[in-house]
Formats: sequence, C-alpha cells, structure tokens
Amino acid sequence: MEATGNSTDISVNGRGFIPVVQSQTPDTLNTGQDKYRLASTGSFRPDVDGNLVSNSGHFLLGFRLDQTGAALNPAIARNSFDALEVVNIGAGGFTASPTTSIEFAGNLPAQDTESTSAGDPRVLPVEYFDELGNSESLTLTFTPVIPGAGASSNWLLTIMDSASGATVGDFDIQFNQTGANAGSLASVTPTTGTYDATTGALTMTVAGGNDIDVTIGIPDEGNGLVQFAGEFAPLRISKDGAGFGNILRVEVGEDGIVDAIFDNGQSRPIYRIPVADVINPNGMQLTTGNVFQLTQASGGLFLFDSGHGPVGTTEGYSLENSTVDIAQELTDLIQTQRSYSSNARIITTVDEMLQETTNLKR
Repeated sequence: MEATGNSTDISVNGRGFIPVVQSQTPDTLNTGQDKYRLASTGSFRPDVDGNLVSNSGHFLLGFRLDQTGAALNPAIARNSFDALEVVNIGAGGFTASPTTSIEFAGNLPAQDTESTSAGDPRVLPVEYFDELGNSESLTLTFTPVIPGAGASSNWLLTIMDSASGATVGDFDIQFNQTGANAGSLASVTPTTGTYDATTGALTMTVAGGNDIDVTIGIPDEGNGLVQFAGEFAPLRISKDGAGFGNILRVEVGEDGIVDAIFDNGQSRPIYRIPVADVINPNGMQLTTGNVFQLTQASGGLFLFDSGHGPVGTTEGYSLENSTVDIAQELTDLIQTQRSYSSNARIITTVDEMLQETTNLKR
C-alpha cells in the first residue's frame, strides 16, 4: 500500500476487489454483463460528466445512497452487478442544511434587575439557515423585570424571526438569587413556544415550517444561561445547518462510503463502494488495464460492505503496489548471474583440461 495525494486513489486493504465497468468510448458506457470487471486497486478521476474513471478507461461502481447514508434500493442483489451504478460526483451537486439546533450560553447582568436599574433590554441576533439555505436570524431580546424594591432576578425573553418579522417565542425566565444554585436558572415559563426542562431547550417554529431548538440550560445546573453581577456576556453560540454549498471533492472511507465535501463545511454520503469476494480468484482472467473478468473457473461473486465478511476495507489516498520485492529480485538476479558465470568458467576449464589431455596423447 502506497499513500498518494488523491482522495479517489482506492485500494483494498485485505481480501477483495473493487467493481468497475469497461467503456467502449470516452462518452459512452457499455454496461453489458461481459463488460464488468474487478480491480484490486485504481486511480480514479472525474471525467467531463463527473463520472469517476481510471486511466485505463474503467468506471468505478457503487450503490447510490440517500442523504442519510441509506441505500436508495434496500433490496440489493449482492451476487450480481445489476444494482451498481457508475459513481458520479455530480450526484452530490449542491447542498443546503437547515438549522434545527442552537446552543447558547452567557451571562445576564444581575444588577439590571434591581429597582434602580434603567431596565434597558439586552439584544442578541443569532443567524440560522432555512431549508433553501437562506441566511435568516433569530433576535433574542432579554428585558429585565424591574421591581419596586430590591432585585427580581427575572427576565422576559422575546424571540423574533427575521424571515417572517413575527415573534416566535415568549418566555418568562427566573434565576435563583440565593443558595448553592445562585445565578442558575430557576424556571422558564413559555407563553409562545415550548420549554423542555429535561433538555434545557426552547422550541419554536420559524418561517418555512421547521422547528428550531434553542438550548439555554437546565434549571439549577448553571450550564447555559446564567445571571451574575457583571457584563452582558454571550460566551458560546453554536448551531447546526449551513447555507448553499458547492461540492469541492469526494473522499472514500474505510467503510466504502464516498462522501461529498462541500465548500460550506458540510459533507454528505453519496455512494457506497462494495468489496467483491470471488470463490476462486485465481480462476479469473486478467484483461487490459490490470483488471480481472469473471470466468466459469472463478465462480460467482458476492458484494460485501467494506470491512464485513471475509473482505478487507477500502482505502482512499492509496494505491496497491506490486507485491514483487524489487531488492530481493535484483539480489536473486545477481546470484543467478554469478552462478551462470561460475558454471561457464567451469565448463571452460574442463574444456581446456580435455584439450590438454588430447594434446598429450598426440
């Protein structure tokens, strides 16, 4: 196994073969049964149509996957090539992933809820992405509740969706003032939206119909939104989802999954490359391009998932070298050459001795 710089240089670490199909011309795939082949390794590059093809003109085959990584056709015949498709990186194309979860941690100033405070709200916009990859924002407005005397440790949270311009969440938040849990959440009471005290998530429906969970913390644990004397400090805001992205490259993992990598940081499985096991590999016929064809002597094949059953794993960024040890072969060649020279010298010596013997007789 030799490491390379190309993610679609593929080899099998262990037993098994990669399925490929032969082409008649650069633009036309011939997928007749007699054109299927098996390769132990291959350096594949995308052609003008996005199909992964080797230098010898053989196209890489795999099972098409949906966005969750499941096979599009669950009833796959594993003992034939029929369910396989040519791996096309254009199948990944583009992507956009909606935001479904936002985690927020920060400090609300305790002095803002004192009777002498001006009661100015604290405003925090948070970006999110809808199903089409549009960038929108949720504006979180924390308004302190000002008491007649002392401190309330009470805030009203309003969440507005920029996509609709409407309020999608209203929550009454109370913090603990004393005791071991001072500064942590005491309770969250929703007016619009919901709050799950077991997960610490506020849930609201934004424009487009998808729900977003904003996790602010679990009561009494102090692991999200807190209230202490000091500055307004949003310490951590993290979210899932991504905007529109173009495919940059594909990578092949040990599980045979071909992942499309996008310029927005997202990745998505698009194909699974199986590893073929043949009953009698030595019975296959070697054909042009260093690939093998099934014969009656080789028997049938079974397409295993990479790393399952008796087969090895697929390795990206690698090619399989010849198993011939060049140093050992050169050593053997030198030894053979020396042996030949020695034997030739012996023959020459014997011939000279016989010649001398003949001359003595004369």
